[in-house]
Amino acid sequence: MLEFDFMQNAFIAGGLVSVLAGVVGFFLVMRGQTFAGHALSHVGFAGATGAALLGLSPMWGLIWVTLLGGVSMGALGERLQGSDIVIGTILSLALGLGMLFLHFFTAYATQATALLFGNVLGVNTETLWTLAWLGMACLLLLAIMARPLVFASLQPELAEAKGVSLRQVSMLFLAIVALTTAECIQIVGVLLVFTLMVGPAATAQKLTSHLGSGVLLAALLALAEAWLGITLAFYTDWPSSFWISALSGSAYLVVTVLRMPGNRRRLPPSAGGGAGQAA
Repeated sequence: MLEFDFMQNAFIAGGLVSVLAGVVGFFLVMRGQTFAGHALSHVGFAGATGAALLGLSPMWGLIWVTLLGGVSMGALGERLQGSDIVIGTILSLALGLGMLFLHFFTAYATQATALLFGNVLGVNTETLWTLAWLGMACLLLLAIMARPLVFASLQPELAEAKGVSLRQVSMLFLAIVALTTAECIQIVGVLLVFTLMVGPAATAQKLTSHLGSGVLLAALLALAEAWLGITLAFYTDWPSSFWISALSGSAYLVVTVLRMPGNRRRLPPSAGGGAGQAA
């Protein structure tokens, strides 16, 4: 399998994106902003197709427009949480714009399909470098703001009283989420971003109440699901996005069933709770 260059690129890309998605997704789930992250993927689709219409790189259109959308959502601060109607409207409008742009420039129909459903087997070396630099930048920024982010997420009133700007934290974090979303789209597509950003993180938060181990577990779960999904795609000739999403959903469902009251004794005593209890 690894004798093929495209498979080597797929495993490298899957590893880079899944680790980042697991780490960032953990905080996204903890803050209750998963729907906002999903909306950003649709905003990115509109950016990619709009850039193609203008003769620009779809990938950079995806990155910049998603980043702009993340910062704009972050400017709403804590009001963003629970604003399902507003976010849903943005989500549907962005997807509609993307389809409109594609209607006027059908030469990019194949790339649009890859954006919607992902195509990790088509990642080239140039894209790998872009994913690597973006991933390192996101992890560095997240490490720098980790303490105020956790503080603002779990105790927003106290954090604000201590001088932490909730709006600035929200803007910077959603900018990181936007870049992570842009990376995930390269692997699983716009419609399946939840697969890598939410599934592993939600599963990890059901298995441990400790913040550090939860972040690590989310990253490892995302990595395992991505690499196993790519492997299964190679040997079955089924889409890698399907396998990754199936593994992510199955892991969450299995853990959820085991966490039911009658089954808790099957898990280690330390398992349970969410990251909120830990901090």
